[in-house]
Amino acid sequence: MAQRTPKNTRKHRRMTVRILVDYQAMGGLHCDYATTLGAGGMFLQTELELSRGDIVKLRFRVPGNETLHELQARVMWRHDARADENGQLRTPGVGLQFTDPTATSELARELEDYPG
Repeated sequence: MAQRTPKNTRKHRRMTVRILVDYQAMGGLHCDYATTLGAGGMFLQTELELSRGDIVKLRFRVPGNETLHELQARVMWRHDARADENGQLRTPGVGLQFTDPTATSELARELEDYPG
C-alpha cells in the first residue's frame, strides 16, 4: 500500500469516471454525475446543499458492468462552484465515503477489472 501523506490520505485508489448516480438526500430523489470513484467513495457533482455528516443513499452502475450498486455514503466534505486562484471554475459537489464495507466489497472487486 502507498504511504499516506497529507496530500494522499485515501485508502483506496480513485479513478476518473462519468457515472450517472441516482440518490436519495434531503427528503428527495436526485440524479447527478460522479466524476471520481473508488472502493471507498466518490466525488458527486451536485449543487444540492448537503452538509458534512449527511447520509446519502446511492444507486449506480459501473460502465460496462450490469451490477446495480446500492450503497449508503456519508458526506465528508463539500465545495461550492467558485473560481480558483487561476480563475478556473471549481465544480460544485461533495466527497462521499461509503459506509458499509461489506456492501462495497463487490464494488472493489469490480473496480479492479475496470479499464478506465
